[in-house]
Amino acid sequence: MIIGNFAQQLYSTVDSIIVGRVVPGGLAAIGATFPIINFSLLLFMAIATGAGVMVAQFYGAKNQKYLTKTVGNTLLLILFATIVLVSIAIPLSKPILNLINTPSDIIDMSTSYLQISFLGFLGLAYFNIGSGILRGVGDSVTPLLYLLVSTALNTLLDMLFVWEFDWGVAGAAWATIISQAISAMLVLSKIYRSPRINRLQRDDLKPDLKFIKELLLLGLPAGITQGLFSLAMIMVQNLTNRMGTMVVEANTAVIRLDGFAMMPNQTFGMAATTFTGQNVGAKNLERVRRGSKTVSLLALGVSFVLSMILLIFGHQLLGLFSTNNEVIDLGYNMMLILIVGYIAISQTMALGGVMRGAGDTMTPMWITLFVTVFLRVPLAYLLTYLTRSPQWPNGSPYMQNVALLTAWVCGAIITYIFYRRGKWKDMAII
Repeated sequence: MIIGNFAQQLYSTVDSIIVGRVVPGGLAAIGATFPIINFSLLLFMAIATGAGVMVAQFYGAKNQKYLTKTVGNTLLLILFATIVLVSIAIPLSKPILNLINTPSDIIDMSTSYLQISFLGFLGLAYFNIGSGILRGVGDSVTPLLYLLVSTALNTLLDMLFVWEFDWGVAGAAWATIISQAISAMLVLSKIYRSPRINRLQRDDLKPDLKFIKELLLLGLPAGITQGLFSLAMIMVQNLTNRMGTMVVEANTAVIRLDGFAMMPNQTFGMAATTFTGQNVGAKNLERVRRGSKTVSLLALGVSFVLSMILLIFGHQLLGLFSTNNEVIDLGYNMMLILIVGYIAISQTMALGGVMRGAGDTMTPMWITLFVTVFLRVPLAYLLTYLTRSPQWPNGSPYMQNVALLTAWVCGAIITYIFYRRGKWKDMAII
């Protein structure tokens, strides 16, 4: 799963590297769309989480009837959600970018990238949901293989569309959605043929309100969590956009590296959710306890190593995205503030994954609500306002990272307290 998430992270990173070196202002244009795309994925995140928990628990309980019913209703729900989202999001792309003060010199490029990205949401959603279903039944290798194929294709198409055809940021967006569509077709084909899941019948694809309700009840807290986090990013992006294109470029490069630093944390959280769901379904809480300890230690160790890599090689890594030394130095100073936070959030992700796998999806949502909405965003605006100066008339760009670090550390402490209380053990759907 770590290798798979690494490959998936390469999608946006390859786009940023190629566009950042070929298209003037292209890196900033892509970066301005990142929080909006993340926010738009909240419903898919909800469905994916609910499906992952139900598939893992039904698989652990050896209930194939309910397992296939869950898969069928998940696929239907994704199709409906995508149609609704895309029809609303495409015409609103430019107004939203204007609303968050996207610099005028990149607004057209950002709009083009965002609208094309929305067109590819069905492929993105089906691949990620399908991969979650396969992981829920213990197959994490097949999604990885398909993702590696898709990532290689995305890289080739990026070079073709951006370098050879000179399509700019639009070319990077087309490369991404074509690659994701192919990976989605591959993973759906595997679900249909998987020996771990009974072949879907026509009845499995009929809407069943009981299953849809359970999917949403389990998944919406995670979706809301994703939405709150992305909404906070949009509000903070508004601060960043006011500081000019150079700050937006530096922040975008940091976000791309941040994606790799956060990747193991997210992966261990996903693994903890599947592991916990299967063992809760099998009524083996002692194994859940031992697995929770193991995943926490693994996440801690990997996060520490990655933090040291960023500390030592940060300048060189940022240099992949830009040849501007001012952008690189600014980005490195931003990244230094966040390094300790990666270790803290590793525990939030790991223990939050355990609670979600057991069926307690509400507690991680409330924790994220507090640290993201009521702590991070107000603190970012306050610190930015207090640090206005002749050099930074709209406030220091580093204060947003200070606010994020504070939120990560507080979130880790609160998550550990709720995990130790243990109420999540009584939340299983089986």
